[in-house]
Amino acid sequence: MMRLFCRFCLAALAATAAAAQADVMYQCIDEQGHKTFSNVKLADKGVKCTAMDLGPATTIPAPRPAASPAARPGSPAGFPRVGESAQKERDNDRRRILENELEAERRNLDQARKDLAEQEAIRTGDERNYQRVLDRLEPYKNKVALHERNIEAIEKEIAKLR
Repeated sequence: MMRLFCRFCLAALAATAAAAQADVMYQCIDEQGHKTFSNVKLADKGVKCTAMDLGPATTIPAPRPAASPAARPGSPAGFPRVGESAQKERDNDRRRILENELEAERRNLDQARKDLAEQEAIRTGDERNYQRVLDRLEPYKNKVALHERNIEAIEKEIAKLR
């Protein structure tokens, strides 16, 4: 019994010593004013070290894994529910809005392509260097590309609808 008690005391003493040593940090400032932080006091000439008490060590809990969609809890009891007919009406409104946006983007794309074609047909006298032509056409090409990306994104959203 005495042997077990001695082992327990030694283990407690070792844990206390390790925790106490981990809680003390030293801030050392050299002659140039550079700060160094260490758990060991530096004994160099011209270095002034002061002890900093950090308090008890804390552990950060490991992050919990994300819950799967099936394991997520449902809506709270007092949370208002949307009826099936109301949800279908909202979905239809969303589809109609997206289709209107798609139609408007297609019109904008057609106009941007016409503007680009007109600019490509124009040659001014000060554009002997072909890079100047490319620089002048770049905003028009960017506008066409923007409308093409918008159309692609809207079509993806329409495809996601139920």
